[in-house]
Amino acid sequence: MQAFLAGYILVSICEIFSVGEFPLSANVRLAFSAVHIGAIAATTWLLFLNGIVGYQLMDDGTPQSIALAVGSALVFLIGVGYIALDTGFSFTNYWDSSYDSPNRNIALYVLYLLVPLLWIVLYLVLETVLVIRVLGETRPMIYLAAAAVAFAAGQVFDFVVSPYICNGTSGAIDGALLETLFTLIAVVLVWLFWSSITEDDWPMDPSNPYP
Repeated sequence: MQAFLAGYILVSICEIFSVGEFPLSANVRLAFSAVHIGAIAATTWLLFLNGIVGYQLMDDGTPQSIALAVGSALVFLIGVGYIALDTGFSFTNYWDSSYDSPNRNIALYVLYLLVPLLWIVLYLVLETVLVIRVLGETRPMIYLAAAAVAFAAGQVFDFVVSPYICNGTSGAIDGALLETLFTLIAVVLVWLFWSSITEDDWPMDPSNPYP
């Protein structure tokens, strides 16, 4: 979970400079956007791996499991980030067709949107089965369900409502602001969910920090 949180911090930092209105040069913004896309792919992969840990398919916290998780996440970060960089800077001209109408880059579409969504859905399914069928608990599902709702709300603001917000505020803000907020809420809720099913690993219960 710590690796996932570190990945989310990287995503948030890159999002500030790729989506925010900072006065950056086009090339610098392209670089931040590429790292941002790669970090999203890597971070959602880490979330999925965190869902697998509960099934004891691999030992949690051992050097081997940490190396596997971090190493595979770096593969996603570097691989997807490179495709985004090559698309933006045309190092090899392989992706230049995406600049032609209708401006489609199937690789980035799959790796940036579809694959991360798949990891998130699989994580939700794995954790739901783990909590209800294996642990026999229901309370942690409140956190998990709320996280799913918050994440979905963020995506609605980003992909559906954003044009209306942007037009209504004359471009001052758009849906990315609310998407970032709801994603942050979802991450906090995921951490609360994880902590609620691994209470022995933490010195305090985050929902009741004072005895």
